[in-house]
Amino acid sequence: MFRALFALLALCPVLFAARPNLLIITTDDMSCDSVGVYGCPMKDTTPQMDRLAARSLRFNHAHVVVGNCMPSRNVMWSGKYPHNNHIEGFRPISQAEKTYPVLGDLMKEAGYFTGIRHKVEHSTPYAPFPWDVDLREGRRDDVKNPASWGKAASRGIQAAKQAGKPFCLLLNIADPHKPFYAEGSKGKLVEDPNVPTRVFKPEEVVVPGFLPDDPVIRQELALYYSSVRRADDAVGSILEALKASGEEENTVIVFLSDHGMPLPFAKTQLYHHSSRTPLMIRWPGVTKDGAVDEEHMISTVDLLPTILDMLGIASPGGFDGQSFAAVLRGEKQPERTMIFKEHNENAGGQNTPMRAVQTKDWLYIFSPWSNGTRVMSGATAGTETCRQMRVLAKNNEQVAARIDLFDHRVPAEAYEVHYDPDALTNLIAKPEHAAQVSMLEKALEDWMVRTQDPLLEVFRRREDAAFREAFMKSLEMKPKERKERQAAQNALPKTPDAKALIELEIPKSVTAGQTVTVKLKHHFPAELGEKPVQVTLKNGKGARIKRIELKASGEGEQEVSFDIPADVKSVSFAGLVGKSINSALQHLQSQVVPVKAP
Repeated sequence: MFRALFALLALCPVLFAARPNLLIITTDDMSCDSVGVYGCPMKDTTPQMDRLAARSLRFNHAHVVVGNCMPSRNVMWSGKYPHNNHIEGFRPISQAEKTYPVLGDLMKEAGYFTGIRHKVEHSTPYAPFPWDVDLREGRRDDVKNPASWGKAASRGIQAAKQAGKPFCLLLNIADPHKPFYAEGSKGKLVEDPNVPTRVFKPEEVVVPGFLPDDPVIRQELALYYSSVRRADDAVGSILEALKASGEEENTVIVFLSDHGMPLPFAKTQLYHHSSRTPLMIRWPGVTKDGAVDEEHMISTVDLLPTILDMLGIASPGGFDGQSFAAVLRGEKQPERTMIFKEHNENAGGQNTPMRAVQTKDWLYIFSPWSNGTRVMSGATAGTETCRQMRVLAKNNEQVAARIDLFDHRVPAEAYEVHYDPDALTNLIAKPEHAAQVSMLEKALEDWMVRTQDPLLEVFRRREDAAFREAFMKSLEMKPKERKERQAAQNALPKTPDAKALIELEIPKSVTAGQTVTVKLKHHFPAELGEKPVQVTLKNGKGARIKRIELKASGEGEQEVSFDIPADVKSVSFAGLVGKSINSALQHLQSQVVPVKAP
């Protein structure tokens, strides 16, 4: 027995060393079909990415959930849709409001050394997040310098070795996000020290089908593709550093883009080219070099549970996504026939909610904000391409129609993306496609029910224009509510010993089928007046079972009773001051409590 024990102990360092590292590489604002192996019609845009694809499993039907940066990235690393992780736009939540684990938490708990470069504040729900190392190069980090990415990777790998841990590095390449290579203001070219290994000319550009062909647009696209090549140079620099470290064959590599190019009808939208992403995964000893998956629809909400599976880390549960590690092993998951997408807020805080469902052949988009007059703003509206489209629209009816759709959209759209990937012909009103549209609408509604989407009711009443508009008016009150919340928070005492607004005293034990009592203590300053307080019973995965609203003011104590369902194995309790999480002055979440059998 002792001899066997000693043999096992002797193996421990070997077992530890065999734990795979994790290297995640993302690009910023890069369309899937800008990559050579994903069908880019131009030559030599991405030789390094193509080489990575030759050593990875490449997914041809992978999509991000959101078409803008911070919410898209937070879906990836939380395994939750934006309406469940509460990162609907570019406003972080507080550490206290984060009631779910994210990539960095889980990797640190599993003994990994964690590091990140660029998009630091956009990669977690709150900041500063306790990464083991931030790999930026000083206060003025030149994230557009391709060689700097190899140096960052080397520093992260070396720091992990010094710590005696496997590494988890999240390297968020800055290109081809604007400003593009050599791009100045108002379309002017400027000196740029970070020259890509190939610079594209306007006459070389193949204009995407969702944009008009025009010299001004070609110029901006040439700068975009040159920036794609610079991102590719950065990928090559990172992979060379990994190889030099000796860790290449013990490292899982995940590569993708956060969403499509930063031009109209791609970024900040839910069209095919908005969400399709060049997902490649290299899992040494498991995935086959140069393999291509044409069968499965993959969503980035599935990334975190998949990563945990690949690394052998126990899942905490509560994810919206599902692992596709079995697909990486060569198995099939026939249920992967569609993905779901959503948009809520842009970087400026404008709320223009959209929901979408996409199969390999069809795309359906619901936009309750569209009323014919409301204009959706966004990052791509200020591009030279968009400005030129407005100029062309004055004398070109087709471009005018595109600009009208860009600004105002329509409440519902349906595209046969197998034949129309550029989403040029809306088939929503065509009788011959009514059955297909109905199927997509049913799938979207079922998903909204499963994920407790707050847009469910307005979707069910989507034919009622007055209801849609009333719903939007309520959403447009959010900025006012946020200002009121901030004013109320500013009015609170700032002394170090100031009490929290609320405290929850939860039962020490919970039994299935019985009633429990939660004690709410509130400490409201006089200037806060009376406020609603929500007390919620949740199951062990965080799904709401019941919510009770109370009114509270000043100092006091109230009790709330809940009936524990007979079929739950664990529960938790939450409290917030306000009407919802988005307007809460304070939010509390208890630990999970096991439920005893009666």
